[in-house]
Amino acid sequence: MPGDDCRTGDVISMERFLAARRFRAGGIVESYWQALRGPRVMPARAEIDPRGIEDALDYAFIGERIAPGHVRLRVAGSHLSDLMGMEVRGMPLSSFLSAAARPALVDVLARVLDTPAMATVTLVSAAGFGRPRLDAQLRLLPLESDLGEPSRVLGSLEADGGIGRAPRRFDIADTVLEPLLGGTPLPREGDPAPAAPDAWTEAAPPDTDGHGLSEDAGAYTPPPRRHGAPHLRLVKTERED
Repeated sequence: MPGDDCRTGDVISMERFLAARRFRAGGIVESYWQALRGPRVMPARAEIDPRGIEDALDYAFIGERIAPGHVRLRVAGSHLSDLMGMEVRGMPLSSFLSAAARPALVDVLARVLDTPAMATVTLVSAAGFGRPRLDAQLRLLPLESDLGEPSRVLGSLEADGGIGRAPRRFDIADTVLEPLLGGTPLPREGDPAPAAPDAWTEAAPPDTDGHGLSEDAGAYTPPPRRHGAPHLRLVKTERED
């Protein structure tokens, strides 16, 4: 499964392997979500049973989209409350991020629900008075509502290390987005923009029938054939001296 696959071709990605060992809750939540969805794009919110992620409940949450790119926590584990130093149900997910990082989270959440895609976000909270440096991982997995719309999120937020003085807020160190309908992975934040398409390619007419024609071949009417045997006509001109 994407959350547990640590291979790229024949090369083992140690970074993903170590992250999977540090942040086990995210792998548990994603494995459960993958098993529920099967061949579908995503499972439904009504299918989620807390017993299926019992070993990760403290780190898990379910959010509801209240606006494009904005998710409010409906259910949240105790670890999230520990990070904030208060009950977090009803709070926006962006509360866990610094003010500078919130626009990036808005973009990630919009992609998760609109593309749709699943996301793994690496977070870091800088050290401060009574607050050791804290690394964390955020997993975001889309869910369908009772109306069949992708407007719910199953996720996990897991910090590695002592929390210290709450609340703890994080900056985004890395984001991996994996689209669920095929295609290439969406770019990570900070990746260079893709090169602009070649002007000649843009101007080329579309191939609409698979034969290199820009319009239906049936629209072409060949000229009438001449009767009689085929022949060549010699034209002779006199050269002036």
